Amino acid sequence: MLRASVRSLAEAKIGPFAAEVDEQARFPQEALDALTANDLHAVHVPESYGGAGADALATVIVIEEVARVCASSSLIPAVNKLGSLPVILSGSEDLKKKYLGPLANGDGMFSYCLSEPDAGSDAGGMKTTAVRDGDSYVLNGVKRWITNAGVSEYYTVMAVTDPAQRTKGISAFVVEKSDEGVSFGAPEKKLGIKGSPTREVYLDNVRIPADRIIGAEGTGFATAMQTLDHTRITIAAQALGIAQGALDYAKGYVQERKQFGKPIGDFQGIQFMLADMAMKLEAARQLTYAAAAKSERVSGGGGKEDLTFFGAAAKCYASDAAMEITTDAVQLLGGYGYTRDYPVERMMRDAKITQIYEGTNQVQRIVMARNLPK
Repeated sequence: MLRASVRSLAEAKIGPFAAEVDEQARFPQEALDALTANDLHAVHVPESYGGAGADALATVIVIEEVARVCASSSLIPAVNKLGSLPVILSGSEDLKKKYLGPLANGDGMFSYCLSEPDAGSDAGGMKTTAVRDGDSYVLNGVKRWITNAGVSEYYTVMAVTDPAQRTKGISAFVVEKSDEGVSFGAPEKKLGIKGSPTREVYLDNVRIPADRIIGAEGTGFATAMQTLDHTRITIAAQALGIAQGALDYAKGYVQERKQFGKPIGDFQGIQFMLADMAMKLEAARQLTYAAAAKSERVSGGGGKEDLTFFGAAAKCYASDAAMEITTDAVQLLGGYGYTRDYPVERMMRDAKITQIYEGTNQVQRIVMARNLPK
């Protein structure tokens, strides 16, 4: 029922704008409005804070179905979870009440500020600082590749509070868009997901109340990594959706396109391509759903559950599969697939980022090797 309702909404209210959003590189406001009106913009927020209380698998299905028609729009529920999960995992009760309610109500989106110009895969090398000053912290630095920056009202920011401790000297904070000293760079000109703004976030003597720290000082990096264990699964979900959209379109096309007097879908070479695409997609989906189930059990206090391995594996496998499937979809459409008149060209471009953000797939393989299931 959830999948059917989200698919219906996505096809009616989000899909019709996907090509225009991509072409104009504009934020998909129609998608935000539709998702918010149906309480699908941040389904992960617990009911106790006014949210829908969706579990990890339900969240995956929402993201997957939105990504099937528009990858840019799927970053609304995905990044709302990424940005707010540190608060859910480690924040004080007061902090949860202050920020999760407005997020659930649609009063503001949440972004996640970890990467910097010189700290990408090596996030522990960040230079942004947070200095305690009485009842405040003063933040200075630059965050890069921040999804939905400038649109989101709230930002989880990782900053160094004790430089001598390296990763154990990093703390997490909630920064608001309206805080004095917060500004944004120009939107990046990207290959794909053009409807989701990616910008630098500048923190220039941003003074925030000390109670906006997420957890204790020095625990920010651990919270950031714990967050990614859960949210890499949402990137896998996004990859699934993009791949499903491309496969669905290609399946329809090969039945209509005729060459040599019959639909090209009647040729065995085409059938084998579709079979491989569907097989890879289904394998990726099963791995992603298994990872989501583990994420939910961990959230419920069920131990670590090999979540670090499964989260990395799902993200890595699903994104690699999405890149292969969308590339094959373009191939199946031939010259038409290479034009913007058909959606598979956009889907191929959108799929690429799923192999890169929330940790490149090379980093995922390092993470997997270090956390092999016991």
